[in-house]
Amino acid sequence: MADERAVVLRRAVSPDDAEAAAGVWLRSFAAALPSVVRPRTDDEVYGYFRHVLVPLRETWVAEAEAEGGGGVVGVMVLEGEELAQLYLAPEWRGLGLGDRFVALAKERGPAGLSLWTFQVNAPAHRFYERHGFEAVEWTDGGGNEEREPDVRYVWRP
Repeated sequence: MADERAVVLRRAVSPDDAEAAAGVWLRSFAAALPSVVRPRTDDEVYGYFRHVLVPLRETWVAEAEAEGGGGVVGVMVLEGEELAQLYLAPEWRGLGLGDRFVALAKERGPAGLSLWTFQVNAPAHRFYERHGFEAVEWTDGGGNEEREPDVRYVWRP
């Protein structure tokens, strides 16, 4: 069972990390946001992780440790004070892993954090609000690649 495995949060550093993180992102996006049209193909997402997010951003992965294997089950990307990405493998939702990522983000950004999430993603709104984030801006989506209405959240200590 997913909740019986130990999970380590660590910086993503290798092409294998980029590949695994992109795979988690794709699975999570499809499960959490089925009505949102992705502007990038799977290959473009893999390339973005490989050439931009892992080498140029502060990218963290959650790696499950299990006998006979394990693997990357979550990804978080920080860009300065912005929590730019937080995605979990669908079977790992609700097990506290997202809480650990947010705690790490707050540790890495002690002056405060901001993030964007889609308006249709009500579970994400509840999650971030539970962690002290406050909705401060709503848009029609004209500023994001998906053209999907979104909301900006801010956390201040």
